[in-house]
Amino acid sequence: METTLLGAVLRHADSHADGDGIAPTAIPGLTAIRSTVRTALAYQVQRPLACLVLQGSKHVMMGGESLTFHAGDSLLIMADVPTASRITAASSATPYCSLVLDLDPSVIAGLAAEMAALDPADAADAAGAPVRHEPTDAHVADAALRLMRLLERPASIPLLQGALVREFHYWLLAGRHGAAIRRLGLPDSHLRRIGRAIALLKDSYAQRLPVQQLADAAGMSASSFHAHFRAVTSLTPLQFQKQLRLIEARRLMLAEGAGAGRAAHAVGYESVQQFTREYGRLFGMPPVRDVNALQARLQRA
Repeated sequence: METTLLGAVLRHADSHADGDGIAPTAIPGLTAIRSTVRTALAYQVQRPLACLVLQGSKHVMMGGESLTFHAGDSLLIMADVPTASRITAASSATPYCSLVLDLDPSVIAGLAAEMAALDPADAADAAGAPVRHEPTDAHVADAALRLMRLLERPASIPLLQGALVREFHYWLLAGRHGAAIRRLGLPDSHLRRIGRAIALLKDSYAQRLPVQQLADAAGMSASSFHAHFRAVTSLTPLQFQKQLRLIEARRLMLAEGAGAGRAAHAVGYESVQQFTREYGRLFGMPPVRDVNALQARLQRA
């Protein structure tokens, strides 16, 4: 049995990773990632998660935030936000390696209530950026290693994963960004209320969604919603929806072979010219050139 977290994650990824280096596990929400090459920028809407970088480095951009994570760092994302990221240090001899665990609001809510009962001062809310950087806590890494060890004994997973996932969340809550993470578990926090609007945007990104409809989903006035939405995501609702559309269009062209016109209309654009212009602003080149470059890069890899 592996005695280090890096060794355990690499061992699992070597056996289970797909062509993109992503290796799901039998524990829901726990994923190992391995790459032997530096990557181009990947655009996606991230869910709340904790990512422990174990080897190599990764650069992440979200709105005005730009952060680089090296071995021994943790990336914490506390909201569904569009990000652009790329692996910046990786090789065959020293592959990039990380472990990701989705953050569970129900686990956070239960732990936060118990922690507040023991120490009322621990119940304070916190605002700020939804993407945080911190050195990986030794207790967090230890809980992660014990989660990985469960994979060696599949029969133990149903019995023990719950307690270890809960412990992993506890050590995050006990860390310096605990107050920010705690907001995920508060049903009426601004973060959770904006999350309801984001869920509506993700489900209906191809439709016209008035700001008032989104504000109603969040239970806020339009002006309050706009301010809190930008504080959580660093984007306006319109910018957020636009990025959702463009990210999905890129996926349609790359994974399903859709042409630019079909992809544009599928994600809600009426004008292919407008789609092409906005696509180029986000991804740096027009749709066809961008997709051809991505396909060529994949073939070389």
